[in-house]
Amino acid sequence: MPDGYQLRVGSGLDRALLVKFMQRTYQEMEGAGEYAHLAQTVEHYLSSETPLWWVSLSTDDRSGSLPNVPLRRLPQPIACLWLGSAIDQLHGDRHAHIFLLYVLPEHRRKGIGKALMLHAEAWAKARGDRQIGLQVFQSNQAALSLYDRLGFRTQSLWMVKSLW
Repeated sequence: MPDGYQLRVGSGLDRALLVKFMQRTYQEMEGAGEYAHLAQTVEHYLSSETPLWWVSLSTDDRSGSLPNVPLRRLPQPIACLWLGSAIDQLHGDRHAHIFLLYVLPEHRRKGIGKALMLHAEAWAKARGDRQIGLQVFQSNQAALSLYDRLGFRTQSLWMVKSLW
């Protein structure tokens, strides 16, 4: 993590917070809306098989690690990374999939997103994955730029047609 920030592992106890971070992501892209369905997504997919990490401001810049404090006293997260698995439909190989990467606007462009992406790659490599995938909105130019700099390439396009 960049100086001044620390990473901690999340858990199933973080469901409500994860939903809030997901809602913020979609609100930034689409504006105000009803995103209650995101709670169902978290309920369905968050498990020990889909690790979650939080980034917060460091509580101890000298050690870079969290002191032994109760969870309720942990610093508020400013970013998160939620990973899962997918199956490559061309070859049948399991690979890591990024469900969510989100950094609060006031902490962007400080290297946090890049550090989280490198953490995701290390996690995927450690479990034997040969690729990592994600979905990104075409209008999210900042994210597209980051992923391009990190070597991600478009493999397919998800196309939709409104029926209303």
